[in-house]
Amino acid sequence: MAFHVGPITKFTLSIADMENYLKVDYLVSFLSRNGIRHLVLQFPEDKPYKLPSSFFTCLQMRNLSLEYCSIQPPSTFEGFNGLTSLELCEVTISSEVLGSLISRSLLLEKLVLQISSILNQIQINAPKLKSFDFTGNVDLISLKKVPVLVKLSLVDAGEPSSQAGQPELSKYFESFLTLEHLHLNYASVQFLSAGSVDIAAKLSSPLNCLKSLCLSGIYLDESVELFVALCLIRSSPYLQDIQMKFDYSDELFFPLSGDVISEIPASFTDVTLNHLRSVKLEGISGTKTEIEFINLLLAKSPMLVRMLIQPKMANESAETRLKVLAEITKFPRASTKAEVDYRLDDNRV
Repeated sequence: MAFHVGPITKFTLSIADMENYLKVDYLVSFLSRNGIRHLVLQFPEDKPYKLPSSFFTCLQMRNLSLEYCSIQPPSTFEGFNGLTSLELCEVTISSEVLGSLISRSLLLEKLVLQISSILNQIQINAPKLKSFDFTGNVDLISLKKVPVLVKLSLVDAGEPSSQAGQPELSKYFESFLTLEHLHLNYASVQFLSAGSVDIAAKLSSPLNCLKSLCLSGIYLDESVELFVALCLIRSSPYLQDIQMKFDYSDELFFPLSGDVISEIPASFTDVTLNHLRSVKLEGISGTKTEIEFINLLLAKSPMLVRMLIQPKMANESAETRLKVLAEITKFPRASTKAEVDYRLDDNRV
């Protein structure tokens, strides 16, 4: 590359094994002097790469993806002013440096964080941010200034705590006026609810733009999980698509009582899902809660086109799955066009 003439705007480097990174340091320095805009650096898990000082002089950077890197900017670093996309996978970085990097990237539109090491707190101040995908461990994620956020995914976002600053579900989404796609998993639901069963029926501000809701690894027989799911659905009047993947445990923190399950339909007497068109439910085993939930969605969705149900195959007999099918087919449907696909042994019924 020493004989290259002209700018290098895009470069990808993926290393599986290397004795030392001296040549990489030289390469990064070379790229910093030649107008690099789109950079991907991937290193092995057992030998992360410490970014050299020259990396922080790549002031024309627009798209940046780092995997197994150590990020320790000099005190003079003022951020990448033109950065629009940032992906950090298993990097070593402090909460303070991460927050500063994000807040100084005023044009940032896409942010992906996959960080398993525990962070204290992440503050997201990004006025242009449209998509945020987080997987990892953190005590608190503060999303205060994200006025145009469209897509949000929080996976394993943290553990519920009674400490000050813990998010309150009913108010957490108040500033997400443009949110269209939301994905939460079990740990994130527990985190946002602070592990409490005292869940409001609706959010303080409705999610009027939300079109797609995905909940994965949910224990529907757990009070917190069910109440949060129902709260989000009630609070999303223009919801078009629901995807849920259920999980199971013999040890639930707050198992549902029969009375609570039977009251599920009554909690939706003033709610109609007028825009819901598709539903996908994975891991159905036929619990009373699941059956009531399916009944509710069919009864309250006049525009529903398709409901796909994939039963839990492991440890469930064919007889059990057929019983569930027989019960579901009896339910009234608000939509005359609703098609229910129930799969037995990967075959549609």
